[in-house]
Amino acid sequence: MEIKNRFSGKVIFSDVSAAHLAGADLRRADLSDADLRDADLSAAHLSDADLRDADLRDADLSAADLRDADLSGADLSGADLRRADLRDADLSGADLSGADLRRADLRRADLSGAHLSDADLRDADLSGADLRRADLRDADLSGAHLSDADLRDADIHKGQAELIAISLGMSIT
Repeated sequence: MEIKNRFSGKVIFSDVSAAHLAGADLRRADLSDADLRDADLSAAHLSDADLRDADLRDADLSAADLRDADLSGADLSGADLRRADLRDADLSGADLSGADLRRADLRRADLSGAHLSDADLRDADLSGADLRRADLRDADLSGAHLSDADLRDADIHKGQAELIAISLGMSIT
């Protein structure tokens, strides 16, 4: 599999069969439809990367830089995204069920229609994130920052609604 820079067309890697890419510089890489299951991409630089429809199930993306990355339709179920920088990333329609997003920076991320059931979002920053039509059932939102987040038509349960209200400085009586 070749990984190319999506803007210049230059080949960055020609063989990723081992998929041990911790700390790799994959900025602007075209990884659309790539099979990166169980890959070690911890602390990798993936800003502006094209990861549309990529298979990242159970991948280690902890502390990865995914700013402005296109992860629309990607399968990130069970992925480790602790402390990942996902500011302004497109995660629309992505499967993040069971993903670990503790302390992830998701400011202004597009999570519309994303599946976040059973995801761990403790202490994640979702300020300004688009969560319209997102499935948040049983996601752990303890300590999550949700100011200016758009939660229209999001699938949440009563306990989560209370956490969201508290996060926004509201009280429920």
